[in-house]
Amino acid sequence: MVIGPNGEKLGLKGIQDALTLAKYAGFDLVLMNSNGNPPVCKIMDYNKFKYEAKKKEKENMKKQREANLEMKEYRLSVTIDVADFQTRVRNSSKYLEKGHKIKVSVKFKGREMAHPELGKDVLLRFADAVAEIATVEQQPKLEGRYMTMILMPIKEK
Repeated sequence: MVIGPNGEKLGLKGIQDALTLAKYAGFDLVLMNSNGNPPVCKIMDYNKFKYEAKKKEKENMKKQREANLEMKEYRLSVTIDVADFQTRVRNSSKYLEKGHKIKVSVKFKGREMAHPELGKDVLLRFADAVAEIATVEQQPKLEGRYMTMILMPIKEK
């Protein structure tokens, strides 16, 4: 089965006839589906086809890279000291500026589980500290002994 350069079906042709048609049109004969019954060939510019396929693959990789940005986790505690808190804010802001997401979590130990609102306050304070470069993607959520929150960088226009 031969398909013409504009997508029109030229019908069933022999290999030599199809090659002659392709040569006459100034294009290449490309086997599109060898498993079909009958095999499908298309008359096209093969270099242009390869170029567009490569371009499409590059675009897909770019989209995939954007979707799979790394996520780094920063662990805090309910009783975190001011200096430690500021250090984590500084480190996370550098990471956010690179365009990555971060996951901030608070681990509750022992009797701290009785007061999850303290952990939520720490997470919200962290979000406020990086508010100029990040937004909250997922609000603080308690999962077992951990309360987690996800921050994503603000897109610059």
